[in-house]
Amino acid sequence: MPGDLREGRIVIVGASLAGLRAAEALRESGFTGSLTVVGEEPCPPYDRPPLSKQVLLGIAAADMTGLPMRRDPEADWRLGVRATGLDPVGRRVRLSDGESLPYDRLLIATGTRARPWPQPVQADLDGVFTLRTRDDAVRLADRLAAGPRRVLVIGGGFTGSEIASACRERGIEVTVAERGPAPLVGALGGTLAKLAAGLHRAHGVDLRCGVTVTALRGNETGLFTGAELSDGSRVDADVCVIALGAVRNVEWLADSGLAAGPHGVACDAGCRAFDMYGIVTDDVFVAGDVSRFPHPLFDYQMLSLEHWGNAVAQAEVAAHNMVSPGPLRRPHLSVPVFWSSQFGVNIKSVGVPTFSDEVVIAQGSLAERRLVAVYGYRGRITAAVTVNMAKWLEYYQGLIETAAPFPPTPGAADGHPLITEFALPSDVPDPKGVSHSPTVALTGHLPDRRLIVVRPAG
Repeated sequence: MPGDLREGRIVIVGASLAGLRAAEALRESGFTGSLTVVGEEPCPPYDRPPLSKQVLLGIAAADMTGLPMRRDPEADWRLGVRATGLDPVGRRVRLSDGESLPYDRLLIATGTRARPWPQPVQADLDGVFTLRTRDDAVRLADRLAAGPRRVLVIGGGFTGSEIASACRERGIEVTVAERGPAPLVGALGGTLAKLAAGLHRAHGVDLRCGVTVTALRGNETGLFTGAELSDGSRVDADVCVIALGAVRNVEWLADSGLAAGPHGVACDAGCRAFDMYGIVTDDVFVAGDVSRFPHPLFDYQMLSLEHWGNAVAQAEVAAHNMVSPGPLRRPHLSVPVFWSSQFGVNIKSVGVPTFSDEVVIAQGSLAERRLVAVYGYRGRITAAVTVNMAKWLEYYQGLIETAAPFPPTPGAADGHPLITEFALPSDVPDPKGVSHSPTVALTGHLPDRRLIVVRPAG
């Protein structure tokens, strides 16, 4: 490695939001060396949130979702090629085209992919989709534009709910099958999940909770025709969208010795990757959805996030630390924030709703579908979720950052007193009992998780 950290060779694996913003930040931080960005998809980095909203509604073209460059990172873009392995001793990244890229510092920003349907033959039926990439959105939008009789969405998380919302806005009949007791329950707990269930049903969604899909069925020509459920019922549909959460793209690190597993690649608060023994590296960094990092506001547990804002903030911290000596490095401490638009409401969250034991409706009400729910854990505020009241998010973020006591004191809510005696259990379910995964998850304190790779037979 060169003595001047602003020189040498840096490789970014992942032509993603995090990868692009890190590349830009490296140049802004004075990096003058060789910069290579590797991306599995053939297109430049693009924005994913519009895919399940504007693109599915047909009001935006998928090829118009490209991310604007804040500056030219002057990088060598290796698109349409994926990383297949990492040699941390020889400092080389192996690629699917047979090339091996040398590096002095490496940033892992490989993100996630959609969790597939577990039965490959059923998943290959014509009419069965996942939604993660731009190509996925194009194919699904085209099928929705053709006017299917009914769409079956498997999984009631944020992506599944947004897909169901888009279908109803297009006038398409839709059934949502969710293993848990309500949509979004894995992300927001039981109280707000009741609101989510009400939104689905009020907009004509055939919501089936507490059931699993046991089989997808097709006709003799391979067209999807419906599904069988665990309660013995059947859903007839000609489009199925699998919305079972995300899989971290870490398989290429199986022989690297890094602490990479189902929750991502573990790193410290400065974005430096841990090896599988819990020893921090100094030349491998991690950013974005594939990262797993400790946060002091949440008992220093390791967090896994799927957030747009986190990808940007963490990429900038990683880039700064890659070109800065130890005393000048800074931590990634931003509070998780995410948002979703569905069924005519805007849902925004700050903090970690699943890191809670109680929740109180601090402003508004479930009946109005306009509210702020504040979450607490052992007497301090850990999260807030707004429904059509986003202007209050910054206020509650300040309470989270200062570990303010729960329930919040009166006076925050438009000048109205808070009815704190109505705090309820937050009713966060066991993740194994829901079809969807939370967008922010606490994954314990230890970084030394070995990667377990299950490869399909044949």
